[in-house]
Amino acid sequence: MLKGKTALVTGSTSGIGLGIAKALAQQGANIVLNGFGDTEGPKAEVAALGVKVAYHAADMSKPAEIEDMMKFAAAQFGRVDILVNNAGIQHVARIENFPVERWDAIMAINLSSAFHATRLALPAMQASDWGRIINIASIHGLVGSAEKSAYVAAKHGVVGLTKVTALENATSGVTCNAICPGWVLTPLVQKQVDAKAVTLGISVEEATKQLLAEKEPSMQFTTPQELGALAVFFCSPAANNVRGVTWNMDGGWTAQ
Repeated sequence: MLKGKTALVTGSTSGIGLGIAKALAQQGANIVLNGFGDTEGPKAEVAALGVKVAYHAADMSKPAEIEDMMKFAAAQFGRVDILVNNAGIQHVARIENFPVERWDAIMAINLSSAFHATRLALPAMQASDWGRIINIASIHGLVGSAEKSAYVAAKHGVVGLTKVTALENATSGVTCNAICPGWVLTPLVQKQVDAKAVTLGISVEEATKQLLAEKEPSMQFTTPQELGALAVFFCSPAANNVRGVTWNMDGGWTAQ
């Protein structure tokens, strides 16, 4: 379905981003990966799906590096047809104790990077009258949780950015939507599980159950594969008039 298209997925060397990149690659899209840590493994996983894959190491907190990444993607594949803004970091603390530098870093990577990548991707999408911008927000773009002020504020901002992007392009072939996952067992969430186990002196298995029980009635994690399938839907003809939505995959979290 996406043969001949190019998808750039930020924060895609593991977890949700890699799952979405692989789902888009399975539909024939060439992929530009971005992120830290191991890069050769993810590149090989995507290339094994029969598409072209490139990697750019842009630090998503730095606008100049984001601009360089977008130029790189255009040079490699012509243009970015599908932009998935997924890069994100987390820090947990009460507001009065929240380190200012961590607030600034979370805002830069979780919110501002989506703005910069979007503004740079839009002209080529508008010129070709086709484009898909998919923002990976979070259930925390819809509800709050204690000790996550920066993350919740940034993800609410991503939801707002999604709506404005969709409205500004509503009469074109360019759409923008947000996916709002609940708990997904990524390295980021695993750190929270491990910390809970240490703090409470319980097993990781018990800490996992407690984490899910607090918020997610289904008592199961959403998977990167499920999120990838939703991203593919947003890129399909069936989603041509799906614009500005926040689609939560949260096991009933917000239904309570």
